[in-house]
Amino acid sequence: MTQTLYKNFKLFDGNEFKIQEDAWFVVDNESGKIAKLGFKESPDMENAVDLKNKYVMPGLVNAHTHIMMNPQTNKLNYLSEAEVTFTALKNLKELLKSGVTYVRDCGCAFDVDIKLSRLQNEGQLDGTEIMPSGRPMSMTGGHGDFTEGLDGETTWGNLVDSQDEMRKAVRREFKLGAKNIKVMATGGVMSATDQIDDTELTEEEIATAVEEAHSKHMTVAAHAEGANGIHNAVVAGVDSIEHASYITDEDIEQVLKKGIYVSPTLIAAYTIPEYGEGKLPQYMLDKANAFIKDFYERIGACVKAGVKLTLGTDAGTPFNGFKDTAKELELLTTVGATNEQALSASVNSAKLMGIDDEYGTLEVGKVADFLVLDNDPVADVKAVQQVDKEVYKKGVRAF
Repeated sequence: MTQTLYKNFKLFDGNEFKIQEDAWFVVDNESGKIAKLGFKESPDMENAVDLKNKYVMPGLVNAHTHIMMNPQTNKLNYLSEAEVTFTALKNLKELLKSGVTYVRDCGCAFDVDIKLSRLQNEGQLDGTEIMPSGRPMSMTGGHGDFTEGLDGETTWGNLVDSQDEMRKAVRREFKLGAKNIKVMATGGVMSATDQIDDTELTEEEIATAVEEAHSKHMTVAAHAEGANGIHNAVVAGVDSIEHASYITDEDIEQVLKKGIYVSPTLIAAYTIPEYGEGKLPQYMLDKANAFIKDFYERIGACVKAGVKLTLGTDAGTPFNGFKDTAKELELLTTVGATNEQALSASVNSAKLMGIDDEYGTLEVGKVADFLVLDNDPVADVKAVQQVDKEVYKKGVRAF
């Protein structure tokens, strides 16, 4: 059994909101986990890496990505499975370089996220790990009813228009290997046929998804932007509300009571008006400009109330790059989050995904996914945006 010592660094472990000086840890090279962790005098070991008094923090866990999407071309229709897979592999590499060591993918054509996750579990694919959702659940004509294959069939959303169809679709994704179920409770910015506040899946349909998923050790994430759709998802008992654009004070209370997580994905709204003028369909720009102020205010209300926020970006949506996860930390602070709340969002992502026994913080027995930064992330979350940061996956330097 070989081990590697990492020494001489300042540690933000993700548990305590402080920097601990003169830190070191020993990584078991076979398992990629931290075997020992301490401060000041480090062991004398043959394999040792001096981190030169830089800052070490856990790798980021992004709970909302779409690895199939290209945020620059924004091509969604008539994609082949080969194109989707090629794009996903490129995006996974970009995620890792940016410091994201684990993602929950929230909707992927051809169930490619499930297939890539299976390759990871078999040891055939390394890099950023994937918690897959497979194809999301959408009503006919709703947010998710797009991306046609070459044969004209919808390859992204599972189109469900009753409780029975929902039950069958969830079971299908379970059979394939999904670990999370994504339900489209409302309209969205990128779908041309609906409005953000359209109510799409019914409370009963969402509750059926929750019943099926929870009975099979899966979680449920609800794309929910309009107030009524958010309320349906909360009442149905989903595990996370994605976006929560028009969440009411009453539902904030219920989210707190039920322990539901909220994934704001502020950057997904930020990039469309910032970079999309003259490049995106006018309906996308109109939707984004109409709701962004209210959206940020409502997430600020969630922050103030102490809602459990996760780190999610909706990466892959227009101009929302896979390299930009750390920008979400900064945006959270602009709506009222403290640096502690912003950094805790990544830890909450691991908790939501049920991987916090091994990921999200740096402790003995956990996987050695970590970043090495020049500046203090506790003092300023923008430190995590460092382009040339060192990224270690399971104790091995990737970048």
